[in-house]
Amino acid sequence: MLRTSHSLLLTSILFVAAPLGCLRPPPRPSNTAGTAANVSAQATPPVLEKMTELDAWAAVAQMSPGINIGNTLENTTSWETGWGNPPISKEFVESLARLGFKTVRLPVAWDTYAVDGRIQPEKISRVSEVVGWITGAGMFCVLNIHWDGGWIDSGSKEKFPDSYATFSPEAEKKFRSYWEQISTFFAGKNEKLIFEALNEETNFSNAGSTQKAYATLARVNQLFIDTVRKTGANNPKRLLIVTGYSTDIAKTCSNGYQLPKDTIPGKLFISVHYYTPYQFCGLTEDADWGKVMSTWGSPDDLKQLDVLFDQMQGFCARNDIPAFIGEFSVTTKKESASRIRWVSAVANAAISRGMIPVLWDTGGEVARFSPYKASDDLRQSLPSLMRPPAAHVPAAP
Repeated sequence: MLRTSHSLLLTSILFVAAPLGCLRPPPRPSNTAGTAANVSAQATPPVLEKMTELDAWAAVAQMSPGINIGNTLENTTSWETGWGNPPISKEFVESLARLGFKTVRLPVAWDTYAVDGRIQPEKISRVSEVVGWITGAGMFCVLNIHWDGGWIDSGSKEKFPDSYATFSPEAEKKFRSYWEQISTFFAGKNEKLIFEALNEETNFSNAGSTQKAYATLARVNQLFIDTVRKTGANNPKRLLIVTGYSTDIAKTCSNGYQLPKDTIPGKLFISVHYYTPYQFCGLTEDADWGKVMSTWGSPDDLKQLDVLFDQMQGFCARNDIPAFIGEFSVTTKKESASRIRWVSAVANAAISRGMIPVLWDTGGEVARFSPYKASDDLRQSLPSLMRPPAAHVPAAP
């Protein structure tokens, strides 16, 4: 989803004209932790598949480029269709593969539709069906816990007055439980399924200090890794994606950010998002903090892009971890020439540095109805997106 330059969470303004995003879920009972057995007892997990071990750096070329199926399974209004999109179809998924995408990020709201902390069998079965279509089409699938009402970091002061901007004990209990349920159910899937810890919900500013906020995210990412690795089958060697602070490049590259530890080397990606400058990507009317940018592509614009991606490349080299640019997009309320220029430039910046660019789309760039056409702007950007990523050169010891 899009962010302001102040890193405040805003409504997602995507490759569609209408503002879509973090809508309120319907009233529902508060959840307590469930168990993996509650899910698998009534839903059939995927069979155990042969696992080809992949190093994260080696996987970059196989995974780039990617696209999100946004505002669908992560919507918090009504399962799958509540934010205006039709149910995902196998034909739509296959159309993404035909366009040349190699990864599909599948955001999901789990807690919104859980009952007493238990993911309902029909919900995880539906997610499994879509995951199967994605991997069956030869693509990687990245499965996450998305915004989901903002419970992970208690993102709403009104909704979470006692735990606002913290990782509460209740959130920790649910986070562990949901990842136990998800990873146990999907433990048999092969290397084409990748788990991503969480989305952008890392505002732990009430943890007591900036240092403690960073330490809280490190704890969340570590809990994710430890939980998944313990669930057996193919999960001990599965590729995983941990989240950068606010999924912001500068904040993630800060000295305060701490990567979690894994039980096996070379199996992690770091996730950041890119909506810079927001005055161009998302702002459609002037705000008190900035004015609308109608066009993009000046030398200063390009310099800002290169500085940030160089910073991210340095982080990746120092920490021996590839970057997963899990979202990038720009509102359609800007001229096509600048939109194409921005998407192409971001794709080039990522791919030339050995990173995976993953377009955020809610149906505006690839239609959700037959014949699943790509927009004119996307078609003109595809050559940049489809370039092979730069080879990884290990840092000197």
